[in-house]
Amino acid sequence: MTQRFDAIVIGTGQSGPPLAVRLAASGRKTAVIERAAFGGTCVNVGCTPTKAYVACARAAHVARHAADFGVRIGNAAQDAEVSVDLAFVKARKDRIIGASRDGVEHWLRNAPNVTVLQGHARFSAAHVVSVMLASGETVTLEAPEIFINTGTRAAVPDVPGIDRIRYETNSTLLALETLPAHLAIVGGSYVALEFAQMFRRFGSRVTVLVRGDRVLAREDDDVARAVQDVLAREGVEFRFGSAPRSVAPLGTSGTSGKDGKHPGGIRIELGGEALDVSHLLFATGRLPNTDDLGLGAAGIERDKHGLIPVDGELRTRVTGVWALGDVNGRGAFTHTSYDDYQIVAANLLDGARRSADTRISAYAVFVDPPLARVGASEREVRASGRPALIATMPMSRVGRARERGETDGFMKALVDAQTQRILGATIFGVEGDEAIHTFIDTMTADAPYATLEYAMHIHPTVSELVPTLLDGLRPLV
Repeated sequence: MTQRFDAIVIGTGQSGPPLAVRLAASGRKTAVIERAAFGGTCVNVGCTPTKAYVACARAAHVARHAADFGVRIGNAAQDAEVSVDLAFVKARKDRIIGASRDGVEHWLRNAPNVTVLQGHARFSAAHVVSVMLASGETVTLEAPEIFINTGTRAAVPDVPGIDRIRYETNSTLLALETLPAHLAIVGGSYVALEFAQMFRRFGSRVTVLVRGDRVLAREDDDVARAVQDVLAREGVEFRFGSAPRSVAPLGTSGTSGKDGKHPGGIRIELGGEALDVSHLLFATGRLPNTDDLGLGAAGIERDKHGLIPVDGELRTRVTGVWALGDVNGRGAFTHTSYDDYQIVAANLLDGARRSADTRISAYAVFVDPPLARVGASEREVRASGRPALIATMPMSRVGRARERGETDGFMKALVDAQTQRILGATIFGVEGDEAIHTFIDTMTADAPYATLEYAMHIHPTVSELVPTLLDGLRPLV
């Protein structure tokens, strides 16, 4: 027998749960389907656990540099060595994500007018979904409104020999309880660099294998170089123009332990040379979880990357079906997923006309110091050919940075010379992930840069130097 609902939400990432609760509060009988862990990528294997690890790695880093601040650890004559207990770090992380995951599930199961099912959902028609429950039973749901929020998973390249080794993804690396002796990371983007720095700070030897000639291909050259320099100074090794040609287990056993230990390690053939490591992490992108949803039966198309095309209001080409979060290609971040929820809820429930087409891109890379960006890069502005102004300032000019002894990095802002609107900004430096919001808010308000330039900010902060940065605008040539 088909169970009829007014709305069905598939997946419980950042969009799904708040949207389900709002739909239910509007009077819609709402079903929520989750086949794995409540909270999606961010809570379970993304932002929450990795930032918990970043915090632990920073604690170790600060402890190692305590003497720079006159703080003595251990024997006055010979400071105690700082080491990291990865099992403890993992247990701490598990407690944090467990509380978040349980909170999402409790919220949904106790929300009025919401029915929660755990199982694998597949479309059998445009507005009909079959759910294979954990018990093996299949139930059929029907609703005029369906919302897809199924997220992504790690993409792993098809490297010869990969079936003979244990490799890591962002998910499995977070399950290790023994520190890797030598971690190789394939990839040069955000996830790769965050893991590289944190595990180097934990005490592992870390080698980053980058296919191209630079890290952070999306960023300006000066930004990429500055980030790489900080990580290299901490001992992260970089090999450019390097990609695994093949991989193989080392040692007589020919296998790798299921507990994350590699008795013989892994040999990575790079073309003309080999690199022997204990662990291998692939940080080579994400795949949308759309291949097993039965989208064809619903008439929902996917593009060549497996993403679901949507319009500005996040509607698919099938009436009454929306795609939110990482699966729609409109921004693979927790905050863009949550904004998707806000757009859909505002349009569907509040009579608004919001669109993702007008959303300003903003994100941060949580290396230490963090890299934060909003809007266009310098490279993009130059390519546009529009008359623009640019300002840069080293973080060494920021009093807060000097006081903390963390002066790496710089700020950069770009302004349209005709409209006086901010085109984009980058902050690579201490607390840059917070200070960038002065630019985000000004750009969202569509206010001229002078609005920010004339603002009085609190001293001593990083944000207080933003007006000073803008005072130095000059023509981009």
